[in-house]
Amino acid sequence: MKIDTIVVGPLQANCYIIYDEATLGAMVVDPGADSDLILGRLSEKGMRLERIICTHGHFDHIGAVSDLKKKTGAGIVLNREDLEIYQNADELASMWGYDFVQPPDPDMYVREGDTLSLGRNRFQVLHTPGHSPGGICLLTEGTVITGDTVFAGSIGRTDFYGGSLEAMKKSFIRVISLPDRTLILPGHGPRSTVGNEKETNFFMHEI
Repeated sequence: MKIDTIVVGPLQANCYIIYDEATLGAMVVDPGADSDLILGRLSEKGMRLERIICTHGHFDHIGAVSDLKKKTGAGIVLNREDLEIYQNADELASMWGYDFVQPPDPDMYVREGDTLSLGRNRFQVLHTPGHSPGGICLLTEGTVITGDTVFAGSIGRTDFYGGSLEAMKKSFIRVISLPDRTLILPGHGPRSTVGNEKETNFFMHEI
């Protein structure tokens, strides 16, 4: 399994292309913008997009979903608790002054404990509310994709609609309770590890 990172959109969101080297099946996590760039990377390596996974429904993480769905037919995956935010993402984008194409409704809803497969690889869904009600992380061997739950040195905002500081505390604890060597791939900014966040993340003082 390989994971490529593309930084997309005006808010510099991390879009992850995960692919199985044997089958060339792929999943895209948080395609926030720049669909041509994402599609180009998929085409360059001959990948077949199977799923479009949204760690949450904010516009900067789903801005390219509509185009990817239209051009590949891949299924859209979301936690149902973020559906309202997802369906109204155009309103938040407008408030921030960004153009946005509202994507179609998800094809699949995931919840805590579900597993997504890609070839022989398995990704466990962790429900991690706080930044939004239906935020999820994806846990696989030695790696966790955290969306806007945990960043290097920080956490996602909790002052947007549906955010909760108390829920974020619980979700943060879940992530930093993983083994220290676990690689953190966040929704924005540089990658980190659980061990590093235990030592440097300011939010450690809040839990």
